[in-house]
Amino acid sequence: MPRTEEVADVRDEYELVERAGHLLAGADEFACAANDLHTWSAMQKFAAELPERRKLRVRKVYLSRVMLDPAGVEHLRTLRRFGAEVRISDHEINETILLDGRIAILAAGPGYSVVTKPDLVRGISSLFEAAWRSSTAMEAYETRFAELRQYTPQLLELLSSGSTDEKAARTMGVGLRTYRRRVAELMDVLGATSRFQAGALAREAGLL
Repeated sequence: MPRTEEVADVRDEYELVERAGHLLAGADEFACAANDLHTWSAMQKFAAELPERRKLRVRKVYLSRVMLDPAGVEHLRTLRRFGAEVRISDHEINETILLDGRIAILAAGPGYSVVTKPDLVRGISSLFEAAWRSSTAMEAYETRFAELRQYTPQLLELLSSGSTDEKAARTMGVGLRTYRRRVAELMDVLGATSRFQAGALAREAGLL
């Protein structure tokens, strides 16, 4: 884990767990910001396996597209049952883990950076707190996304098949206006400006 001015770089998340897992094991506060449930999967698994030695305050904020994945939603519900505070954001997030406000771990392409320099950590913490304040408690999204989550798999399948809107609407058993409204809602949640981009973002989020 090469170190330069209190910033250490690691190749992948598994090396991150191996080299920095002890930092998480000793933390009292754990804050995480992620666009999906995949970026920090190994760290999440490691955290779940820690012994219950004390009360750990956990705050997590995710991009709203995680609410389209039934398995992802169930995972977030489980986190809440175990006491984690979970919020949802409609805006892109700087993917970050913060430990006790003293250590920041940043997703940087395929690798990760572990930051311990106080000034840098304070700046990263400020960005996280801004994202946390502007996000919404997960329970407020449950009703809003229930219908959208139900028809998202079929909608994505129809979009990727190249069907015309008219044919896709008939397949879904809805009117053309309803179909187009649902496409627009899905694109909005995914943050897509085109249907092609919607497909790419859906694959990135593990929805396809």
